[in-house]
Amino acid sequence: MKIAWFGVLLVLLAAGQVSGADRVRIGYSSISGAYTPIWVAHDAGYFAKEGLQDDIILIPSGTQLAQVTVAGEIDIGSLNGSSAIAAALQGADLKIIGNSGNKMVFSLYVRPEIKSVEAMKGKRIGITRFGSAPDISVRYALRKFNINPDKDLTLIQLGFMATVAAGLQGGSIEGGVVSPPTQFAIDKAGFKELISITDMNFAFPNPALVAVGSIIRSKPDVINRFMRAYTRGIHRARTDREFTYKSMAKYTKIQDQVVLQQAYDFYMSKVLEKAPYINMTGVHNVLDDLAKTVPAAKNAKPEQFVDLRFLDALEKGGLLKELYP
Repeated sequence: MKIAWFGVLLVLLAAGQVSGADRVRIGYSSISGAYTPIWVAHDAGYFAKEGLQDDIILIPSGTQLAQVTVAGEIDIGSLNGSSAIAAALQGADLKIIGNSGNKMVFSLYVRPEIKSVEAMKGKRIGITRFGSAPDISVRYALRKFNINPDKDLTLIQLGFMATVAAGLQGGSIEGGVVSPPTQFAIDKAGFKELISITDMNFAFPNPALVAVGSIIRSKPDVINRFMRAYTRGIHRARTDREFTYKSMAKYTKIQDQVVLQQAYDFYMSKVLEKAPYINMTGVHNVLDDLAKTVPAAKNAKPEQFVDLRFLDALEKGGLLKELYP
């Protein structure tokens, strides 16, 4: 199944077919281990067990995923929080209902001959897309090293992390922003981690779970069931290594067991929390970043962009006590 909207190709990766179930279209914006809970929840049948017919759809751009969610083509999106909040600042009725992660999880990898951040001046860094989480995170990191990302080097958008990795290997770029498992694959190929943005602990909703107000108002039960299934997916990922390897391999197309093990250990130890909680400091950081180019962000409050009712229902429903007694 393929859906075209504003020239964007939406590729349907999988659909959970359940007779008489409520359909929920779940979009995600990158082939990255950060989306493991969605993959695991689907593959384990947790959405189906909640009476949901789930379509999980890759839309390789946070900005475009925000657009199609607002347009009603996607029910729940998983994308970088900056794209969601930028859309809301422009008038979209879009809310963050949970977070898959609460910090930037990327590294800047470079060719072996590059020995310092200073040596990146005049060089080319590959990112997925402008305005994406890799773009935002590397700009943040470079500024910490007194490198102006707009003047001192060139950022090049390449679409996918696999393309960034290919650019490094082919020599068309000197640096690339990646996350696991791609990060560990290029590390194994001999490229060098220059900056661990993950270890800088930059609080940020990445990725955030979002829905439009009309869905929140008309289908709250569907969202509650999604959140339960998603939280079970987190738990399964945290507790079933072999099952999670299979899901990660299926969607990332990486079969190297060492790389998958490294990616799994990374996300379980540094990224995935027990539930999709929202760190409001991360939302505040998004607004600070957007305020550089979007005047409306300067006086906005983090609370304007979140809806906590589904996390509250998750807490009160007892699922977390069941999963983590």
